[in-house]
Amino acid sequence: MATVAFVGLCLAVLARSAQMLEPDDFAYRASIVALTRGHIALTSAQYTALAQELGSIMQWVQLSDGRWISEKNPGYPFLAAPFQLLGILRVAPLFYGALGCLGLYVGGRRWLGPWGGTWAVLLYCASGAALVFAWRATMPTFTDTSLVAAGTGTLLWTMLASEAATRRRTIVGLLAFLALEAAVAVRYTNVLLLAVALVAVALGRGAARLPLRSFAWWLASVGAAAGLVVAFDARYYGGALKTGYASGEITFGLSALEPNLRGMPYHLLRSMPLLLLAVTAAGWIALRAARALGRGLGRVERSGRRRDGAVAAALVASWLAIFGLYATYDWTVQQSARHDLTVHVVRFYLPALGAVALLGAWLLSRLPRSLTLATAAAAVCLAVATYPSLASVGRGPGVGMGPSRGLAPGQLQGDVPPGARPTGRPPIGEPPGGQPPSGSTPSPSPSVSP
Repeated sequence: MATVAFVGLCLAVLARSAQMLEPDDFAYRASIVALTRGHIALTSAQYTALAQELGSIMQWVQLSDGRWISEKNPGYPFLAAPFQLLGILRVAPLFYGALGCLGLYVGGRRWLGPWGGTWAVLLYCASGAALVFAWRATMPTFTDTSLVAAGTGTLLWTMLASEAATRRRTIVGLLAFLALEAAVAVRYTNVLLLAVALVAVALGRGAARLPLRSFAWWLASVGAAAGLVVAFDARYYGGALKTGYASGEITFGLSALEPNLRGMPYHLLRSMPLLLLAVTAAGWIALRAARALGRGLGRVERSGRRRDGAVAAALVASWLAIFGLYATYDWTVQQSARHDLTVHVVRFYLPALGAVALLGAWLLSRLPRSLTLATAAAAVCLAVATYPSLASVGRGPGVGMGPSRGLAPGQLQGDVPPGARPTGRPPIGEPPGGQPPSGSTPSPSPSVSP
């Protein structure tokens, strides 16, 4: 059933023709094509030639040495380039999706029994958000979400498989951390999930009977990955903590919390209804764990409830880390007020999908079989119903792609005439007013305010 769920996702994705919905698609597409030709940054001549070849490049910036580079985090082009070279770019998110499903399956099965992994995979695939971003191969969203899911699931197996050989657990745990590190390279805010994993392992290492040397290997892997990211940013953006985004372009604040809490639930529940199952599961597990502290339960029952409580605490921490951060994201404040822009605002929250699916699987594993099957069928039907509408957003009047100069990440504006090529921002560290490369069409700079 788990295999059927994933194959169904693949068929639904590949049956729909590709479409570019927002400026980010154009930015990543250019990066992927450039990388297949051996370039991370482009000269002005190369940039102009590539823009003419592709028809549009958006959200690239000019470096102080005159070269051009995408402002996006660099990880996804490296993961997608092999598929572009083979001419099967649309398979890239599905490949990483398969890794995510495999991780969820082994982790869910280990935690919840034979059907636990199946329900985790089914819930992961039966989501409108998963379908629409697996369909968008020029966006990294489903890839980093799947890498997080793969790391979460395999790390869960590692912590619970106390009877397995230490070397095997160390290797599987290392693979889990490599997946989480790759997800951080794709989207830097996934570092919160990596931090939660490290804390969870550090706190649970004793109960899991894992030697310190296993944790040391994993910690060394995290340190090496952090070094690579820092070296890349220093080499191309001029500083260890710099990115391609202009200062003040990406902003978070508590003032955004209240309007996001009003606007985002509609979009999140529409695209990921399994959130309701996860909330129910988290509450139920907490009550069971609290009862385990009292008397009247056998030792095995108390141990099982405490184990469920510890696992759920780590999963909820990962979930709330992402949701809590982006609940304070300024850009989504006004965007979330529009019910037709779900696909553009939920992508920031998607990395929590693996943890949410595992929590939902816990609930399905404890419901009566008839109710479990009915709930799973309802999840599939909701995904099928919402997928077309989520995938059709972005081409209507006033919601097309426009020049990226001065736009906030993913910002949408009016359509541009065929053949128009947006300009990049001025060189990093220089004031506005720089000239675009020869052959590009300058355009007015809209406000970056949400």
